Order: sequence, then C-alpha cells, then structure tokens
Amino acid sequence: MIEKKHTIIEIPVTELLKKTEEYHAKGHRLVQIGCTPLGDRYEINYTFTTSYDFESLRLTVHDDDIIPSISDTYWGAFIYENELHDLFGFTVTGMNVDFKGHLFETSVPTPFKNMPSVTIVPKGGDKK
Repeated sequence: MIEKKHTIIEIPVTELLKKTEEYHAKGHRLVQIGCTPLGDRYEINYTFTTSYDFESLRLTVHDDDIIPSISDTYWGAFIYENELHDLFGFTVTGMNVDFKGHLFETSVPTPFKNMPSVTIVPKGGDKK
C-alpha cells in the first residue's frame, strides 16, 4: 500500500498568487478548489499534488472578500472560480474565462451563500 499524506497550509488571500506560482514552478498540478461555508466565514482549499501526497492552501474568507484568480498560472482553475462566484457569491478577479454568473443556472442566486446552520442528531435521537 502506498502511504499518502495531506498537508494543509493556512494563508491569507494576499499570498494566494505567490504561493500558487511556487507550486507551479515546483511541478505541482492543481487537483481541486473547494469551498465550505462555516457560519459567518468560508474555507476555500486549493489542493495540489505531484504524486500521492497532497498539499492544500487554505483561505478563510468572508462574503465581501475579493479573491484573485489563479487561472493565469493554472488555466483550468476558471471552472472552480466561476463555481465560487455562482454558488457562493464571491468576487473572483482576473479569471481567464468568466461566465459572468451563468456557469450554473440556479433557481436561487448564490444558493450556498450564508447557508443555514445544521443540527447533527446522533443515533438515539438526542440533540447535542
């Protein structure tokens, strides 16, 4: 079995382009960009790899934060970035292909923005 590891590095938005360019220069490929709502903030993870080990750059952002596009370095990132715009409502500047809010046609604009809180009910039915 191949041992795999995943390292997560928290960075501010201001370091995203510099760090992304460093990954590209070292031969890393972009695996995914994913966003998770966490109450009044969001985590956006940019995941890279060269083999079986993964490294993610993690941004913690808020609704009004502006995110620079990494599509000049990783061309295909525009799909993920349009998704961040359409589903979460983020402003992503400098995308190489900008669908201007029409990558996803949804009945509710930015459906994942400010999602309601979730209550987890464990087995047995008692709320915690």
